[in-house]
Amino acid sequence: MVQAFYHDNKDTESDFTKEHNSGIPVSLEQLESIGVFYRRVDTEDELNAIAKEREYKNRDSVKLNVETFKNDLDAFNAQMKKFYKEHYHEDEEIRYVVEGEGYFDVRDKEDRWIRTKLVPHDLLVLPLGCYHRFTLTDEAKYVKAIRLFKDEPKWEAINRDLNRDSEARQEYLRTIAA
Repeated sequence: MVQAFYHDNKDTESDFTKEHNSGIPVSLEQLESIGVFYRRVDTEDELNAIAKEREYKNRDSVKLNVETFKNDLDAFNAQMKKFYKEHYHEDEEIRYVVEGEGYFDVRDKEDRWIRTKLVPHDLLVLPLGCYHRFTLTDEAKYVKAIRLFKDEPKWEAINRDLNRDSEARQEYLRTIAA
């Protein structure tokens, strides 16, 4: 089951894969209030049912570890830093963890980081327009995940430092304002 807590904001460029738990837990209801959908999914049938209900038509599988980068540690670290840069997408980001573990950080309504630790059987859906970042955990340094998509994948990451508020971002802000 997902662990969610406020990030301690003490991460550095060299230790962002550490837990950084502030000791302040975050409930599933708090995640739902910012549009984050979480489910524990134990079977492929359950995953398929959620995909059908939420109209996800496509999927793929991804493995992420240093071996994915042909044991090139510099390439692996560069990709981890890229994933950890705060961004949003103009489509939902859906991940189902099959093996390994990772952290998805999302911003709450007050712009504080919430860290979610995902392990096998965790399904997390981040709404379009929601600022987030991702990293592997320091312990596992590996994840195998199924990515689900409504249509064809939209891969553009819109980094926060660009100050680009697309319609997707504006709609997200309207959704959580209530």
